[in-house]
Amino acid sequence: MNNRISSNMMYDQSVFLMLSRQSKMNQLERQLATGQKLVTAKDDPVAAGTAVGMDRVLAELEQLGANAANVQNRLGLQENALAQAGELLTRVNELTLEANNAALSTEDRKSVSAELKSVRDALLSLANSTDGSGRYLFGGSNDGAPPFSSVGGSIVYNGDQTQRQVEVAPGSFVQDALPGSEIFMRIRTGDGSIDGSAATGNGGQGVLTNVSRDGSATWNGESYTVRFSGPDTYDILDELGNPVGGGTYSEGQDIVFQGLRMQLTGVPAAGDEFNVGQAGNRDVFSTIDRLVQALNMDTATSADRTAQQNLLQSSLRDVARASEKMIDARAAGGAQLSAIDNAASLREANSITLKDSLSQLRDLDYAEAIGQYQLEKASLQAAQTIFTQMQSMSLFNMIR
Repeated sequence: MNNRISSNMMYDQSVFLMLSRQSKMNQLERQLATGQKLVTAKDDPVAAGTAVGMDRVLAELEQLGANAANVQNRLGLQENALAQAGELLTRVNELTLEANNAALSTEDRKSVSAELKSVRDALLSLANSTDGSGRYLFGGSNDGAPPFSSVGGSIVYNGDQTQRQVEVAPGSFVQDALPGSEIFMRIRTGDGSIDGSAATGNGGQGVLTNVSRDGSATWNGESYTVRFSGPDTYDILDELGNPVGGGTYSEGQDIVFQGLRMQLTGVPAAGDEFNVGQAGNRDVFSTIDRLVQALNMDTATSADRTAQQNLLQSSLRDVARASEKMIDARAAGGAQLSAIDNAASLREANSITLKDSLSQLRDLDYAEAIGQYQLEKASLQAAQTIFTQMQSMSLFNMIR
């Protein structure tokens, strides 16, 4: 097979060589102007695809950062609201102790009652706090309307029990503000597991000051009634009214039975009863309402005053549990805020790694690019020189 070298073929090759060098120089000029190696995807399709994937991950990290900022704001506002609520409950405790002073007059107790009502209204306002964007902090996922409202003089919860989880870093979630039902409504009475009360209609002066478990025995979870047959004797009755024990009593002495311990002051009368059993739930607003009710009781007789003191003592225990609930809620919120800080560190570390990888893929090495540009420029000049010389070549020049 014969291969012929023609002037047209050599011309085409020279033009192709110059155009390819010119194209490479144009690409290098764009890279030098933008500072980017990947000006278009065709510069390096594999690297461009990888870079797009990294951009997507960086955008997700930015969104997670926005999520974290939003939930951090809500948790911070929850902390502020709960701190104020705790201060209000401290004031309730102070007022209750003040009201339990026998030296107070009826008018004094009415003044205390009025302040307690004001504290209740302030607590309701805190329970309906917003996050600054029109969403309510303590409504759970149903946070578009006030979660608490007054119905027939009682406070009801209109939100739900959902506590949202928010992703704040890849695979890392934190919990949003607690639903208000868990903070203000579902509060255990008594000591949190056991509660006691004086029966309505007691005629003596026995005041139940505390009820708790006795560490020397195990309580079976049942309810019992301590019924006094005289000022210094009592019987223990189970839930069915069957006697399960009894004993003698002297003022200030603890009554211990079935793994339980009751502390009484004063002298009960025959027929007086005190009940003890599993603690129930009572919302903080009802607790304050009971205090107001106690302060407005008629205390004309010693039995009435004793009934008032029993109600005040019971309310003091409930206020203590409500205060603990606020502290627990603040602790839970603080743990979530700490998790947000840790998530920020993780996002920052991931972001730095991704940006470094993107820089290696996209950012131009100016020294290398300038060297390549000079090389391509020299190659283009050489190709132009060869093309010029080739144009002047002719067989006629050889035979002259």
